[in-house]
Amino acid sequence: MTEDAFHLTPHDVRGQEFQRAIRGFDRREVEDFKDRMADEIERLMRERAQMEERLSNFQEQLRAFRDRERAMNEALLAAQQLRVDVEEQATREAEAIVREAKAESVRMVEEATRMETLVHDRLAEAQRQFASYVTNLRGLLERQMGEVEGLEAHISATPLPQVEVPLKRQA
Repeated sequence: MTEDAFHLTPHDVRGQEFQRAIRGFDRREVEDFKDRMADEIERLMRERAQMEERLSNFQEQLRAFRDRERAMNEALLAAQQLRVDVEEQATREAEAIVREAKAESVRMVEEATRMETLVHDRLAEAQRQFASYVTNLRGLLERQMGEVEGLEAHISATPLPQVEVPLKRQA
């Protein structure tokens, strides 16, 4: 029999009446059996109710676990996407920094080259000025030497006059 077709309760068992027959069963034994059957059905019904309640709790826990799993999967996907986004942004920033550093290094090299050229130009100008100074100094010294030589020649050709130096008298 299926469960839907035959559904007994403890009350059904206790209330069941049988027709009397001449050579029937012992009435006391039948009543004892009915009581035991009713008690067992009550116990099984309580156990079934407890099992259904536990099943309901487990199903609720399973739903909660599935919800958590879904949330964790969504969080994991979001974290993975965030990681990809952060990596892409970091790569873009690193490339920008490298581009800026290269541009700055090119600018610095150009500036250093310009300054080197300026220093070389100033050094060349200073060397030209020094050479001009030396040449001018040599010309000046040669003119002065010419005058010294002229004076020496004049002194040697001209006799020196005799000069008398008065002596001081004593009183």
